[in-house]
Amino acid sequence: MSQALLGVNIDHVATLRQARLGHHPSVIQAALVAEQAGADAITIHLREDRRHIQDEDVRLLAATIGTRMNLELAVTDEMIAFAEGLRPSDVCLVPERREELTTEGGLDVGAGRERISSACERLSAAGIRVSLFIDPDPEQLELAVAVGAPVVELHTGAYAEARGRAAADELARLRQAVETGRRLGLVVNAGHGLDYHNIRRVAAIEGIAEFNIGHAIVSRAVFTGLDSAVREMRGLIASA
Repeated sequence: MSQALLGVNIDHVATLRQARLGHHPSVIQAALVAEQAGADAITIHLREDRRHIQDEDVRLLAATIGTRMNLELAVTDEMIAFAEGLRPSDVCLVPERREELTTEGGLDVGAGRERISSACERLSAAGIRVSLFIDPDPEQLELAVAVGAPVVELHTGAYAEARGRAAADELARLRQAVETGRRLGLVVNAGHGLDYHNIRRVAAIEGIAEFNIGHAIVSRAVFTGLDSAVREMRGLIASA
């Protein structure tokens, strides 16, 4: 199995910029620095309330970056139409509630099966690889296949928040989900809540294709610089 890739989420560079509604720090500059430091993809989440990433950010990044754009979107007509017009290489469909601070869990593919299936069909027809952000649950993995998604991103938040025996149990749950997903023919990615202390045990799981990490990297960058923060995370994944 080849080394897992790293997608760097730069949403919170935009969060800092939006605090003053100005132009700095630049998400374009952040993306280019991350790429130069070894990022394999740039991940951004265009939220319904535009709390950080803006439409123009997405367009400028699409025209500027040299790697891949992984565009996270809610399953709404507005967002699917936006992606169809832009045609990024990857779209990850995520659950979204306006009142949440960050994404709190995976998609319930069964509950939203019809609209998720339609979104997968539309995005695939536009030449976009579709991923579903789901909890590490066998039923959700099977439903991902049923609605036509070739990729899943396992929500690692429960593992990141667990301690002691609970963390070991969540790690085992992730390991089993990776095995199940690959057996079903899915590309399996992972992300959410991963940081410099908990990444190595997850990165040691064979079969994860890509990690998407943002908050921890941007937070570290405040003290060490973005180039150094990305390189350090890249090194931890490689060494696992």
